[in-house]
Amino acid sequence: MYIVAIGWAYVILMMAITASSIGKALAILLFLGVLPIALFVYAVGGRKSTRRSGAMPDQMPDQPDAADSQSDQR
Repeated sequence: MYIVAIGWAYVILMMAITASSIGKALAILLFLGVLPIALFVYAVGGRKSTRRSGAMPDQMPDQPDAADSQSDQR
């Protein structure tokens, strides 16, 4: 997915190079380049950092399960 960000950065860089003034070039780089790419990397890269490495069990071993507590109640 990072190839999309690299391609976008290239296109925006070419747009900034052809801008008529330095101010317009910096505005293009900031608002069309840096901010969207930062959001993209945060969204795509953020999912990888929040994934769990392994499956967690539903219950801890020291907790009784629901079947044991139901049989004691009458």
